[in-house]
Amino acid sequence: MSTDELAALLPGLAVLVQVVETGSFSAVARQQGSTASAVSRQIARLEQTLSLRLLERTTRKLRLTDAGEEVYGHALELMAAARAVADVGERLMQSPRGRVRLSVPKALGRFVINPLLPQFLRRYPDVDLQVQLSDRSPDLIDDHFDLVVRVGDQPPEGLAGRPITQVRQLLCASPDYLDAHGEPHHPQELLRHSCLFLAETADDHRWHFRRGDEQEVVAVRGRYACNHSEARLLLAREGFGITCLPHFTAAEALARGELREVLADWRYTGSYQGAAWLLWRPNRQLPPSLRALIDYLAQQLDGR
Repeated sequence: MSTDELAALLPGLAVLVQVVETGSFSAVARQQGSTASAVSRQIARLEQTLSLRLLERTTRKLRLTDAGEEVYGHALELMAAARAVADVGERLMQSPRGRVRLSVPKALGRFVINPLLPQFLRRYPDVDLQVQLSDRSPDLIDDHFDLVVRVGDQPPEGLAGRPITQVRQLLCASPDYLDAHGEPHHPQELLRHSCLFLAETADDHRWHFRRGDEQEVVAVRGRYACNHSEARLLLAREGFGITCLPHFTAAEALARGELREVLADWRYTGSYQGAAWLLWRPNRQLPPSLRALIDYLAQQLDGR
């Protein structure tokens, strides 16, 4: 039999167990809200499919045949397996437990998400986290993730989402560099400076700015390009030029005075900024472990 044919046996086997346990078609009918004749037809279809006589019917009672005894034994095993499956569902849906697989962009994960996770793990000791820090946009299904974080204006179509924080890019440089080379006051003055920029696409050296109705685009130059913001942070702190960093990457160095913000009255309008979204597959019954992580991150970040 094919899988579909075997699956079609299951309802009839469940009815067989009910009939044997209650002793009559009418008792099962009352449980189902149907009729005794409808229950009898279900048993008849099962017998026809198996080409076996399962029950001897008399005016006073029902009795399993030898074949029926054997089939009933297997049906009981199936019912026990179904109960075990139901127990798994109840257990997992009652409290957060199990593994959650999460993908986060590298810098956002390193500076924002990962520092929050120790407290989550202490709060939920039965939940395991598998975290991938990657700037590649994974597919929730094909790459087997439960939750991903992406930066953009809206969540992709077909996914459920919740914004958790804002990503803002800013320009900064070390005080030593600015003392030696001067501080630019207009984006076009960056042409006279060494800039540390992203180098993943051909246009990553083109920095876009806005101030009110003014817009500027500058093709910056420099001796160092890297696709990791923490690496550019290191070179900027060492005085190798002006760089553009996510605000959370630069925050500690700015607070310590190791970097100074540049062109603060201009807004950088390039890529990788906006809302950071938690994304997951739409599901009415989210596992408690996944729901707990979504709620925890949203509460900790509170949209900031």
